[in-house]
Amino acid sequence: MSGRVLVVDDNKVIRQLIRVNLELEGFEVVTAADGAECLDIVHRVQPDVITLDVVMPRLDGLRTAARLRADPRTRGIRIAIVSACTQLEVERGVAAGVDAFLGKPFEPSDLVNVVRRLALGGPAAPGAPSSEGAPTEGQAAAAPGSG
Repeated sequence: MSGRVLVVDDNKVIRQLIRVNLELEGFEVVTAADGAECLDIVHRVQPDVITLDVVMPRLDGLRTAARLRADPRTRGIRIAIVSACTQLEVERGVAAGVDAFLGKPFEPSDLVNVVRRLALGGPAAPGAPSSEGAPTEGQAAAAPGSG
């Protein structure tokens, strides 16, 4: 078992795509349809890593990340934004305490690598954005087909 991941995305197809790719690599995966559902189940699920889409109904990914960081019980959980982010959203994510960013569309291997590194407590990738500083635009998202 490589760890437990809470996958949060309002698109059911994307949730399933992420789930299957992570389960094939040995992760235990739980899903939520938006940030509000994530916050409802995170204490019960106790994930090692949370992947968040940015644009979701009820509670978006950046606000969800900020709430997770504000709660002493969840502030240590590693968070990756998996979304087509603008530079402004990346900067807001860094300010909210997000650990890594992966742009949509993504290569499944890039997703697995980001989640595995976060689950092990390391950075998302060499030179990848982290909560220690704002990433450059080229680091904001993995390019389609890279990896």
